[in-house]
Amino acid sequence: MLWAQYLAAHPEAAELAPDYDVECYGDSVELADELLALVVAGGKRATASLVDEFRHAGQALPRIGSHWIACDGRGAPRVVQRSIDLRIGLIESVDEAFAWDEGEGDRTRADWLAGHRRYFARTLAARGVVFDEARMPVLFERFVVVWPPELAD
Repeated sequence: MLWAQYLAAHPEAAELAPDYDVECYGDSVELADELLALVVAGGKRATASLVDEFRHAGQALPRIGSHWIACDGRGAPRVVQRSIDLRIGLIESVDEAFAWDEGEGDRTRADWLAGHRRYFARTLAARGVVFDEARMPVLFERFVVVWPPELAD
């Protein structure tokens, strides 16, 4: 429904990027809701994921212009996001600007690193994998919210 509404208002979006992913942030209902609230409030316009997570899920990496429907913790679609900047690098390559744009914690690089090290270690451990930050690349993604209109950038 959310995607159909977006396409009805922006049919050119289907020509540019006809496919989309439907996902929740984080690894729990609570974290999904917390991070989505930051998106809705406007403070979160970036996210980071391990490249390994895409491979493990059998998903292609996002590309510039691709769309993502972000759901709340119960799986209800809330916003359509469009990728505007993508970079792959090691976790240590994160800079202050990206940490700020991700909008989590106190928005500093140090806080970002601590939180993401914990998160990546936790999610990989759930699969029996050890996080090796020197060898596991991170996808750094910036996005804009494009739908619904009252939340769009």
